[in-house]
Amino acid sequence: MDFKIKNSCLNIDWNYVSQTLRKVGMANFAAEIHQKAFENSHTVVFVFDKEKLIGFGRAISDGVYQAALYDIAVLPEYQGKGIGRMIVTNIVKSLPICNFILYAAPGKEKFYERLNFRKMNTGMALFQKASDMKEKGFTV
Repeated sequence: MDFKIKNSCLNIDWNYVSQTLRKVGMANFAAEIHQKAFENSHTVVFVFDKEKLIGFGRAISDGVYQAALYDIAVLPEYQGKGIGRMIVTNIVKSLPICNFILYAAPGKEKFYERLNFRKMNTGMALFQKASDMKEKGFTV
């Protein structure tokens, strides 16, 4: 397979991004919200198989010492082929002096551990829908 990486938001089908996130059990926002989030991010990565968007992710960052990964998603039929690793590696390389944080979807922690991410003892979150996030397994 010949995968192509794109690091810009130009000509992205935001409805497809929204559908993909829902398909993999992640965010549930309108296409315009995802577009704004990606466009306001420090780094974006979109991976294509020929012309088909198969995965993406983004980082918000000060560009100096802190960054956070968000919306790392790969179509189910492409999972296990190194696409997620490609996305995360591309983002991390774009911010070489930064520390990274993220919250992984429950069950995906091992993927990030293989990329040298480690669980934090002091990680905290304030979610708008705290009960939903507890029910989904993000908080205790």
